[in-house]
Amino acid sequence: QVHLVESGGGSVQAGGSLRLSCAASGRTFSCYGMGWFRPVEDKEFEFVASITSGGVTNYLDSVKGRFTVSRDNAKKTVYLQMNNLKPEDTAVYYCAKNWAELGSMRVEGYNYWGQGTQVTVSS
Repeated sequence: QVHLVESGGGSVQAGGSLRLSCAASGRTFSCYGMGWFRPVEDKEFEFVASITSGGVTNYLDSVKGRFTVSRDNAKKTVYLQMNNLKPEDTAVYYCAKNWAELGSMRVEGYNYWGQGTQVTVSS
């Protein structure tokens, strides 16, 4: 069993920054890819960013250049640094653990999810 706990959400003005953290339980964190998702109106979840066990990253086009995903395996934590935030980034952000070492863009690629952390960006 793996537990994921997100933190770092909050309310900021457009152009501001937040850093989300996702702390994981379990002994094999370093072996798995991790992802960040957020719910949107026309789909259940939208892929935001992912990082493989080897550190290869992938991003939603609209966040490229603004968001950075990273991981600290010693702390069993994955981060999402969000800069130049826009009102359309407002959402609950969820981290998720991949079934394997990959960084899938698909919800089906993940088997454990956190409880989410709210990010609100005002104009």
